[in-house]
Amino acid sequence: MPARLTMTALALMLLATAPACSRSHSAPAGLSPKESRALLLEPDAPFWAQPAPPRYSVGIETTRGRFVIEVERALAPRGADRFYRLVEAGYFDDSRFSRVVPGFIAQFGIPGDPAITRVWQHRVIEDDSVRTSNVRGTIAYAMTGPNTRTTQLFISLVDNRRIDAQGFAPIGRVVSGMEVVDQLYGGYGETAGGGMRAGRQDRMMNEGNQHLDRDFPKLDRILTARALTAR
Repeated sequence: MPARLTMTALALMLLATAPACSRSHSAPAGLSPKESRALLLEPDAPFWAQPAPPRYSVGIETTRGRFVIEVERALAPRGADRFYRLVEAGYFDDSRFSRVVPGFIAQFGIPGDPAITRVWQHRVIEDDSVRTSNVRGTIAYAMTGPNTRTTQLFISLVDNRRIDAQGFAPIGRVVSGMEVVDQLYGGYGETAGGGMRAGRQDRMMNEGNQHLDRDFPKLDRILTARALTAR
């Protein structure tokens, strides 16, 4: 069996046997960085098709501190499933808040490794209907139009319910540490990450953290994102 598939099989076994809450591992769900990367490079593995728990929380450790997101699957099932699996596989670890626009949003979801980006860049999920408003602290997927959500998400820094009509469907909200989100560096505005619709993300996609750390060194980082509880 090829080495990459062997690592993926091991990763799936570990994910199936890992405890569902209060994880404190340095790698997601007990995976080594090598196993995590192998899983992220196998987007058709059965792991990715499994639904998320009805409600779960995710702790995100950043260079500004820690905040916690609570996700309710009933709000946006497809988006909640994708986010949970990405977290479990370590997708967001060592990535950047590449688009922070004060008075609007803080956006993330492009991995630091361009090889992983290429796997997920066009792997879209179908839309969820908007079942709650984009008020301050909610988290939703960025998109360019119908059925174009992939891996990029944003946290509303203010009441953004005006974008509800555009189809942005929140999957949950920040339940603690919103003051940390408020402190994320926003001095670059749209110049660092730009929006998906602006079409200025090619260098981030192609060069990853190497480009962002060189040209936008003040961007805050996601150190780790871990599932904390599931019920």
